[in-house]
Amino acid sequence: MALSEIDKNLLDRCLARKPGSWEDFVDRFLGLVTHVVNHTAQSRSMKLSPQDREDLCADVFLSIVRDEFAVLKHFRAQCSLSTYLTVVARRVAVRELLQKKTLGRLSLGGSDSNVMEPATNGSHEQRVSNREEVDRLLDGLQDSEARVVRLYHLEGLSYQEISAAVGMPENSIGPTLTRARERMRTKANA
Repeated sequence: MALSEIDKNLLDRCLARKPGSWEDFVDRFLGLVTHVVNHTAQSRSMKLSPQDREDLCADVFLSIVRDEFAVLKHFRAQCSLSTYLTVVARRVAVRELLQKKTLGRLSLGGSDSNVMEPATNGSHEQRVSNREEVDRLLDGLQDSEARVVRLYHLEGLSYQEISAAVGMPENSIGPTLTRARERMRTKANA
């Protein structure tokens, strides 16, 4: 889809720093950014608190205005502005989720299957305890399954990146993760 006239005008106004343009931009794309943040966290089986969600959305918009709208200046209008911002928002959300650990819990499926909570006080003992619990659950998996789970949930790699790393067909990653999650859920409840 090509760049719409409405988005082109909005983009031009933002880059020219017209009064009210940034507010219009945020109003237009806040829903999209929120959806991308939610979907990114959900696709990695992560649960966000409302505050984490707001922080991630703010991080996305901050990345857009950083360096005098450098992200918008790099837009080449070869797709819709929404498509471009979806990619930007996803990259920021993934980076922030992995780097800052802004999520409240990492869940491997249902709401009752939380297996790892980040240390709330930053204590070394809590992190070691969490790591030991994750290692215990991963020990119940086949080596290939455990490696896929580590790459996806702990390192945040995409299916394509995991496929290249482990030599497994990309369309086998999802079913492998599903089987591994079920085994881990069963072991966690045992």
